[in-house]
Amino acid sequence: MKITLQMSSSIYAQIVTHLETVFPKEGAGLLLGRFNGHQRLVSKIMTFPNRFSPDEQHNRYLLTAADMLIGEDVAEKNSIEVIGVFHSHPDHPSRPSEYDREHALPWYSYLIVSVHAKGAGDARSWILSDDRTQFIEQIIRIEEDPETAGITN
Repeated sequence: MKITLQMSSSIYAQIVTHLETVFPKEGAGLLLGRFNGHQRLVSKIMTFPNRFSPDEQHNRYLLTAADMLIGEDVAEKNSIEVIGVFHSHPDHPSRPSEYDREHALPWYSYLIVSVHAKGAGDARSWILSDDRTQFIEQIIRIEEDPETAGITN
């Protein structure tokens, strides 16, 4: 059974806004929430600057150990966990690169959003296999926020 990455539309909008803002560079951040059986429920995100060298930020991102520690601290204070990482692929598909595979950890969800000059494109999420040889695609479920469900313009 595949693991589902679930979030509200407002959290997904926060992710997209961050990634579109830093385009044409890669943007990144952490997904915080709960793991519930075959679902990972995102309840909060944290954005961070891309700490890779400026001349490589168009196709690489770097979250430092200090960034990860900040994320762990915030998660602990909110009684949740760091459940994954999100990042953009400017002008490229939302599938992991070999670089992504080499630097990923098996337990995290990796949400990748394709971003272009006109805005965000498709999003796909992945989990690295335990043997680190491949990514396995997750199902993404973006749900309406309860307070905005049923509202039409």
